[in-house]
Parts: sequence; C-alpha cells; structure tokens
Amino acid sequence: MSQKPVIYLKDYQAPAYQILTTDLRFELNTEETLVTSHLRIVRAEGADTQAPLQLHGHESVELISLTLDGQPLAAQQWQREGELLSLQALPAEFELICVTRIHPAQNTALEGLYLSDGIYATQCEAEGFRRITFFPDRPDVMSVFTTTLIADQSQYPILLSNGNPIAQGELEGGRHWVTWQDPHPKPAYLFALVAGNLSKFEDHFTTVSGRKVLLQIYAEAKDLDKLAYAMDSLKRAMQWDEEVYGREYDLDIYMIVAVDFFNMGAMENKGLNIFNTACVLAHPRTTTDAAFQRVESVVAHEYFHNWSGNRVTCRDWFQLSLKEGFTVFRDQCFSADMHSETLKRVEEVSMLRTAQFAEDAGPMAHPVRPESFIEISNFYTLTVYEKGAEVVRMLHTLLGPELFRQGTDLYFARHDGQAVTTDDFVQAMADVSGRDLSQFKRWYSQAGTPRLQVRDEYDAAQQIYRLRLKQSCPATPEAAEKLPFHMPVKISLLDDEGALIPGTQQVLELTAAEQVFEFTQIQAQPLPSLLQGFSAPVKLDYPYTDAQLAFLSKHDNDGFNRWEAGQQLAVRLLQRLIADYQAGKPFSLEARLVEVWSSILEDEQIDPAMKSLLLTLPSEAYLSELAEVIDPDAIHQARRFLRQALAQALEAQWLNLWTAMDSEAAYQPTREEIARRSLKNTCLGYLMTLDNAAYLALAESQFNAADNMTEQQAALMAVAHSNFSDSAAALLDEFFHQWQHESLVMNQWLGIQASDPKPGALARVELLRQHPIYDARNPNKLRAVIGTFCQQNPVNFHALDGQGYAFLADRILELDRQNPQIASRLLTPLTRWRKYDAQRQQLMQAQLQRILQEPNLSGDVYEVASKSV
Repeated sequence: MSQKPVIYLKDYQAPAYQILTTDLRFELNTEETLVTSHLRIVRAEGADTQAPLQLHGHESVELISLTLDGQPLAAQQWQREGELLSLQALPAEFELICVTRIHPAQNTALEGLYLSDGIYATQCEAEGFRRITFFPDRPDVMSVFTTTLIADQSQYPILLSNGNPIAQGELEGGRHWVTWQDPHPKPAYLFALVAGNLSKFEDHFTTVSGRKVLLQIYAEAKDLDKLAYAMDSLKRAMQWDEEVYGREYDLDIYMIVAVDFFNMGAMENKGLNIFNTACVLAHPRTTTDAAFQRVESVVAHEYFHNWSGNRVTCRDWFQLSLKEGFTVFRDQCFSADMHSETLKRVEEVSMLRTAQFAEDAGPMAHPVRPESFIEISNFYTLTVYEKGAEVVRMLHTLLGPELFRQGTDLYFARHDGQAVTTDDFVQAMADVSGRDLSQFKRWYSQAGTPRLQVRDEYDAAQQIYRLRLKQSCPATPEAAEKLPFHMPVKISLLDDEGALIPGTQQVLELTAAEQVFEFTQIQAQPLPSLLQGFSAPVKLDYPYTDAQLAFLSKHDNDGFNRWEAGQQLAVRLLQRLIADYQAGKPFSLEARLVEVWSSILEDEQIDPAMKSLLLTLPSEAYLSELAEVIDPDAIHQARRFLRQALAQALEAQWLNLWTAMDSEAAYQPTREEIARRSLKNTCLGYLMTLDNAAYLALAESQFNAADNMTEQQAALMAVAHSNFSDSAAALLDEFFHQWQHESLVMNQWLGIQASDPKPGALARVELLRQHPIYDARNPNKLRAVIGTFCQQNPVNFHALDGQGYAFLADRILELDRQNPQIASRLLTPLTRWRKYDAQRQQLMQAQLQRILQEPNLSGDVYEVASKSV
C-alpha cells in the first residue's frame, strides 16, 4: 500500500537553495545510461544557513558518486531516504557533481527518460526528472540548462534537447555528441531529451521584430508526409500569439518530436515539444476532421505555453491551472478564430458538462487550485484544465478584451522568468482594471459546480421586468459550506417575434447569494436568453416551457443558446422516455421535436456544421450526468429509440440532405468542407438506424468512395454498430487490411469495436486484447480498447453481471505495476459508483476494495481508489 504522504498547499516553503546553472551529460547506451549533472548552487537570500539541500531522486536511480567543490562528499554529509537525498553542512555557494545510472529500456512508466520503439524520449512533468538524476524537482527552482548527449551515431543520428545547439562532434567507436544550451532559466519539469533515427520536416517563421526562426518537426520516416498540417498550425499559432497577445518567440529554433509511446497528448518543454503521434500526425487519408482540429489545437496549446507556462511558470503544483487553465483558454480562442466560435463553444461546454461536472460531483472533486494531493499526476484533470479555462474566460468577460489584454501584458512583464501563483495572475487583472477581484478568486479555492436558479416577473403597469438570480453550490469533499461566487451571467431579452429588445444584452454580475436585476421600459413580457455563450460554468435552472425552448432554438440571438435550447428540448423528451422504459410503458415520439428537427433540416440559412450540431441528440454521458440515479439500460434504449424514430419520421429529409452534402471534390480541411462532411455523416448515422438494406448500400458506397478518413470512418462506424453483422465483419476486415500499418488508424479501428453497444461487447474487447495489433505497453492502444469500452460503452460496461467492473479492476492491477499514471486515469468509471443503483454500487465497491487490497499499490492508484470508497 502506498505510504506517500499527503502534500498540502498550506505547508509551502520557498526553496533554501537555487540552482544557477545545470550542466548535464548523458551517455546513452543500450543497457544503461550514465547521467552526470554539474550544478552551480547558491543559498537563497534569507534562508537558514543550516538548512539542508534536498534533492529528489526516484528509487530506480542508482547513485554512483557525489562531489562537492571537487571533493567527494563525506558520508556524514548526505542521507538518502525514499525519494529525498539531503545534503548537510553546505557553504553559501558551491558546485555539486552527481553521477547516476538509469535504465531507460526498463522504464515502462514513460516518465523521466525512457526508451520505446528505438527512440529515447523524456516526460518530466510533473515529477519525472527525478527518474533521471538528483535535483530539486520543484517548479520554483529554475536554472539555465546546458545538455550534452552522447550516443551511437548509426542508431541515434538525431540528438535533441532544449534551447539552441552550440557544439557537436564525433567520437571513437562510431559515437557522436551534441551540446544544447537553453539561455532561459527553467524548472526541471521543462527539461527534454530525444534521441533516435528520425526524419524532419523544416520551415521558417519570421517574427514581428524580423527574427527568422527555424521550425522543425521530427517523426519516423514513414510519417514524414503527415507533418505539413502541424507545421501550418504552428505558424498560424505563432502569428496569432503575436497579434492577440503581443508574444514573440524567443529562441532561434522551435522543435516538435512525434513519439508513439506517450502518456499525455503533448508536452511544452522549452523549445523542444514532445508530442504523442496522435496530436501531430495528420493526413486526409488517415486522419479525421476532428483529429485535424485536435492537431491544430494541441500544437497551438503547446506553443502558447512558451509564455504562459515557460517564461512565466507556476510556483508549486497547486498552481497548475495558472499555466494550464490560461493556456487552454488561449488555445480555445485561437481555434474559435480559425474556425467557428459557436461550434468551438459547443464542443467545450459539452465536455465540461459531461466529464468535468461529473468530476465535480465525485470523490475526486477538488478546487481549480487544489489544497492537497498525494500524487500530482492525479490532478491533471478537467477541473484544472477546462474549468480553469472557464475561470480565465470569466475574467475576460468581466473585464472586456482590451482590459484583459492589458492585464496579460502586465502579468508577463511583471513576472517574466518567475514562478508565480494564480493570485499573481488575478492581481494583474485587478491592477489594470482598478477592480476588487478578491471574491472572484473563490473560483480557484472552492470546488463544485454552482447552481444558478433564475426566476422572473413582469410588471405590465410599470413596464418593469425583473430577474431574480440565486446561486448555491453543493458540498464537496473539501468543504460543506460555500461562499457566493462572483459570477458573470450574460443575458438578452427577446420579444415575441424573437427580436432582441434594444439595450437588454448585458452581463449581469452576481456576487450575492441572491440578487434582483431590473429592466425598465419593457413594453411586453419578454423571453430571457440566459447564460449566453455559457458565461459561467454552472447548472442553470429556469422553468422554460417546451414551446419556449422550441422558440429559442429558432430565434435566439446567441448561437450557443440556440443549440442549448434544442438540446434541452431533446433532454426533456429523453427523460420522459427513460421514465417510460423504467415503468414498462411503450415508447412514443412527441410531435414537437419532429417539427423542430424538420425545420432545422429544411432551413438552408443554417450553416451545415451548426445544423449537424443542432441535429445531434444529447449523449448518453450527458444524460447520465443529469440523472439522480443512472440507469444505463434505460438511457441507452431511450436514446436509441429516439434516434430511430427521428430517422423514420424524417427519412426523406435525411436522405435528401445526405445527397446534397455528398461531393466528389478533393479533400480540404477548410471550415466549409469540414461542415459539409459533418452534416453528411450525421445524416448517414440516422439513416443507418433504420436497418434498411438500401442505406447499408449507401454506407458501403461512402466507405469505398471516400478519399478521406472522415467519411470512411463514419461509414465504418455506422455499419459496425448496425445489426448487419456480416457486413460489419466484412467492412472491419477490409479496413484492417487497408490500414494495418498505420498505428493511429488502428487505434480508431480498435475503438470502433470497443464502443459497439450491441450485446457481447466484453467478449469482443477480450478478443481485441489478443489481436496482434494491440500493444498493452502503448498508452494509445490502452485508451482505444480499455478506455473506450469502460467510458464510451456504458450499456455494456455497466452490465448487471458486474463483469465489466471486474475486467477494469483486473486491467488496473496489471497496469499499476507497469504504468501507474495510465492505471489511475483509467480507474475513473469505478469512482462514480454512488450515482448508480444499489446492485451496481455493491459490485463497483467490491472491485475498488479488491484494488485497495493489492500490496505495493502505487500512490497514483491508491489516492484515487481510497478517496472513492
């Protein structure tokens, strides 16, 4: 069982020593790697002269020697206990040389330095550097790094690290070396190293001040034709950051490396970003539109970190959202500018309301700035990232774009080269705006999803309309009682024709538990459009009628709220269907939704991408989040019925629209073409629910004729998830033989089968785990099969026999010995047991208890499981 202590924000103490320079030498060999670190160290001003120097080093790191100012360190001067190496009786300034031995080929955790598929790579955030050498592995210790890499030249012709290359040469025995220097002080978590036989794609970018920056993206030679889109995305991001934030790149070279074995999506290491291949490789034949957009977003996100995370970093890991929430907001705005603001907002809110709201309501609920943790890797969460971005967005809404930009300018100027806190970020906004934002900071310190209740009244005689806003927040593990938030609520008032009433589009600032806002000279009862653009991450309660929701879905002046009105109308119908299923009543389709859907289908003024969104039913995950007690069978059957009923009722319109969206034009990842393909695939999905051989032929023709993965994969999924079992098997087999040498495409192939809701899914998943294409060491394969089945196939994972729960627990226990980070993240479905019926609760708890009984459980898994029972 994990014996790691709980770490608390309240216990933070500034480091007693700072590392002025760090010189690293890596001798990369097949069986082992020798690491020599040469540190110039000074005692921090005002620090206790008797304070020890505390260096972190993982238990797997073998300490070979320690030298202080040229002399071997005496045994009584140092002590190693757990991950801490403490050095005593030190001068105010000194040099320390440390030699360690590590074994990257045995490092299946993929943290620190590891060797996979013949490529050396690093992942040091959050605490991976301690798997390399002994160092004060905390973000508030920043140093100038110089790194020399030595390796066999034939096996590892490419040797990369942070900064700029300053020297290189050849050695005897076919070995060579390269030295890199990063002039910008950085914490150890931003260190990076890559060595391998890689090919590169090059370009240049000229900054606003006229400097020419070399841009390089590295990947395996077979993937060289999949790098152009990432390069274009990088250049767009660099230009956007100059124009919108005034941020210019600061090194001579910017590098991205794509590796297939990576726990995360990507990492913003200074000047040398290391990416999961899924977030950088893109080609029309192998990459869907959604994956193209993800590549663009992640490339931009990691580039934006150069300032919001690297030049200004976080003081401690409790401040993680300082860099991540801010940078997610920045990449969201970039994507919105590149594509559609409304579509991007719908995508963001959909994730937030399904996954992050569920996190807020679960045992791992925590504030955006947590108060404690056992393993920081467990706090790379949707709360820190996505909710953190919502907090920054609210500041942008409250201050407006001009003041917000002034605030970021002040923040970067004031704290360049420093490790700071979320309070420092908010203070910069307060200083430029002259506003007291102390109450606003509760968004960082209080967990949970607030509830916003809105009621209204209209005084016809006085022509006064009143909105009464009331906020509350449920208890979460860290606090039962919550103080009121400072909440921006963007609203509009519409007249009975659907037109905006002049002067009523406002941002209401709710700061008390309850407030009343008055609108004068309102000549008739208006209809409010509330929380436009989802201006605050809350659950809204307003008693709209079905007719009012249908009206808003056609007339709302806010694109997001148009979508939201249609979604809520569908939610209500689905909830009635769920209740019917539970009561044993037959399903029936209500005419109102058919009318709304029909009008959307026929409206040629609606953008195809928006139309696709409007015609997509709420997901099973969102319906589960809304349920008091989740009934996976009822939710699945109700949604399945409604899709099929809408398909049948509007069959001719779906077919006509599919035909209209069909095109023989060559693939382009443009906004217009992405929208067309999205709507075409939405239509096909509805038609395939009808079990009609004619539509099977339509899907097969789309599969065979497609010149792009978006249309081919959509057709494959429609057939694979249909009742045409023979055709599904044939098409899956054909797809496999076509793409078996493309690892990322095979992840899609695995995921399509793991998400198939038909009975027998667990048996199919077990077969997939035996398939030669599956690799249980590869995080992408694990997510494609285990993650997809357990999180995207709820009707099968939550089968009443409990076999899905036992399957996941078995995989967690296997993975915990191999890759604890991945194991703890895959554990999430079991942590939500309180939301289910008594029988499922008992089965899920039993598996959590079984996991906790495992000896030598990692801190990663122990923290999640122990907080969940």
